[in-house]
Amino acid sequence: MAGNPHQLEISRLHEFEEVQVAFSKMWNLSVDMEAAPRESRMQNKESDIGVRRASNKKRHQNLQSIMQIPEHFTELSIRMFDALDDSGAGKETVLERRRTFLRREHIEKISYQLEGMNSECFHFGSQSEGTTTPGLQSDIDFLQSNHIINIMTVWEDWRTGMINLLMLHDNTTPPQQYLLQLIHTDTPEPETSLTDDTFVRKDSGQILFSAERWKQEIEYVNRDQGEVTKNGPSVSFTPNWDIVNACHIRKPFPEIQHWIDRCRGKHWPPVQLLEAARIAPCFLVPAGHPDSDYKREEWRLSPNLIERMLMFSFNMTQIKCYIVLKLIKKSLFANIVGDAITSFHCKTIMFFTIERTHPCLWCEHNLMFVLLLCLHVLRRWLRLGRLPHYIIEGVNLFDGKLSKLLQKRLLVYIDSLIRNNLQDVFCIGIDNISCRLQACSMRHTVQAGELRGVFLHNSIRLLLKFEYFEKLNLALTFIKHKQISSQTTFDHNLKCVIRNCFECFENSTNTMSKTAALELIKHFHALQISIQSSYYLRLQNVLDSEHIRRVQYSLNSDVASSRLKFASMLYCSGHLQAAVRVLEDVERRYHSTVKAVCGCGSIQGDRDLKVFADMLLGNTDNSELPFTFCVNFLRQESHCAPLILLFEMNRNITEEEVAQRDYTEKHWMGSAEVDALPFLYYMQYITYGGLGERDTQLHAMGVLEAYNIDIRNQLNLYHQETALNLLGHCYEMEGDYAGALHYYEWSLRCLRTNNAANWHVLRIMRLISG
Repeated sequence: MAGNPHQLEISRLHEFEEVQVAFSKMWNLSVDMEAAPRESRMQNKESDIGVRRASNKKRHQNLQSIMQIPEHFTELSIRMFDALDDSGAGKETVLERRRTFLRREHIEKISYQLEGMNSECFHFGSQSEGTTTPGLQSDIDFLQSNHIINIMTVWEDWRTGMINLLMLHDNTTPPQQYLLQLIHTDTPEPETSLTDDTFVRKDSGQILFSAERWKQEIEYVNRDQGEVTKNGPSVSFTPNWDIVNACHIRKPFPEIQHWIDRCRGKHWPPVQLLEAARIAPCFLVPAGHPDSDYKREEWRLSPNLIERMLMFSFNMTQIKCYIVLKLIKKSLFANIVGDAITSFHCKTIMFFTIERTHPCLWCEHNLMFVLLLCLHVLRRWLRLGRLPHYIIEGVNLFDGKLSKLLQKRLLVYIDSLIRNNLQDVFCIGIDNISCRLQACSMRHTVQAGELRGVFLHNSIRLLLKFEYFEKLNLALTFIKHKQISSQTTFDHNLKCVIRNCFECFENSTNTMSKTAALELIKHFHALQISIQSSYYLRLQNVLDSEHIRRVQYSLNSDVASSRLKFASMLYCSGHLQAAVRVLEDVERRYHSTVKAVCGCGSIQGDRDLKVFADMLLGNTDNSELPFTFCVNFLRQESHCAPLILLFEMNRNITEEEVAQRDYTEKHWMGSAEVDALPFLYYMQYITYGGLGERDTQLHAMGVLEAYNIDIRNQLNLYHQETALNLLGHCYEMEGDYAGALHYYEWSLRCLRTNNAANWHVLRIMRLISG
């Protein structure tokens, strides 16, 4: 192994994963360092405050005499702590955000592998840290790195067959910034020609990989994905996302080791964290220094994983202090300096403050005092005119962000904020913090009808689960499309996908990664059974009991979609009574608060927290998550689907329509996709019709019609045109061609092109004309 660089790299990455798994237990423990959960504290508010005051009185008096803590800070701290709980920043919500985004990260990593992409991805920032609230409206930070790029720090790092880039740094290069020199893939010699648009020639003659041109290349290659948003190193095609394409550094870095040596022996960061940081990969992101001569070519060293571990080591007081800093930044500082102060500035201030403050101070009743300490730290850096990077020496985080004039203005305001003992926190309007702080014992009256506390936490939990299922659904769609587009048979590719998922499960030491692999296996196994069933039915074979039993193992993916596919399979095989039983089971499960999830598109307002609050109010059964995917049939499953859905698999009339599809539509419009509830009613109509139960059949058709007409259902109808096509087909089967034409034309008003209704209208017109 000593002579094999690839094996050394794998060994090191495995070592990092094992250390990270051990360290990850800390972020569960850190938030548990607080006193009893909020629910128990809320039982008797005034009494609880008294108990907490008494238990901390002696320590507080000592601190007050030494550090001059204002008398009212204890009560204000407890109020702020509870106000943040009520605003969606309680312990359970923090942990739920972390778990969800780490789970999404593992799903996306495996998906990348299954799609044949030799890259890795990470969720960073406030959403994955759990350090946000609904009012802060934090973006989602996503970083992906391509493993075909090999970053060299010395010539011995060169590897054959990879894109080799040598890091250059001299006295003229700003700290944290690097230039990347192109090295040949087949021989360890510098590139001498400009063979790619992303290459530029330095004055010295060296060929550089330009950061700015790399971002332009990303924008051009992905131009069909939608409108682009650029922000620093990010090139994003998804609203409210910052997506950074970075390069992986696979070996320990001197700047990081220097920071580790500086931190040894201190109470924070903990020893376990420093051990994990020693072997944590870093990244080079495409961003230059604003004052550099080579700012368009430069790449910035970014220790994102270490910063995430630092954030995961915070206890709840530290998390809430950071959130209050961001609230102050967004609601108070913004009036003076706009968006020049960022969340990363706040995070850096937190790092320095925690390192230099005794751990005993970071407790609930001291929240406002430690916030005051953070502002003192910021004031000191403003007076010096520089905010250092916490990990990498020599960096001034004010450069290119906060001008000298704005620094002076902010300093004047912070002086005032400190002098008036943080009274301006009562002016924070985000998340109604000011109202929550002033309401105190009248909180229930003042905030009547407002989402708060446990109710808000549960609403956020459902929203996070909804978005997780949405991304899982999208990942499944992209993976299936990738296998269909392959030159080999889909059945063969699907077996390879399942085998690769099993390998991910067996090779991973991370529980969350294993869970993600099992989730994907479950969905692809269900798809494999459906395709096999379609093959049997195409040969006009009858599905036997053993085959049906295999299907039943995959019915718990959601409330309805997997069961509806099973019912459709039974219907197509002639097992109508069995299909009715499955449909009745779906109808029992599909209560009024079930939320549809679609990876193909979104509806304005479908992720409003009040939508999920309404789900909580109407759902008495907490044993099953109230979500259902859309029902999807690939062409390979066509014999398991009603005939009407074959038109959905061929929804375009002309090739020009295909060209009009956006990036996501190209991945799913070759299959049939229908919302679960309209499909349930349609299946009931055709199944009861097959059994000759006319009254029940007509009732199902009436319910389908009422569902389509009721505007209140729009937030759950992602494929309204298809639902209307199903209703039109019911009228067509009834012989009411005028009614059928009415709903097909309504469908076309929803979606003019790439809509199977175009075929249906032509067919109906022929029937009407005789």
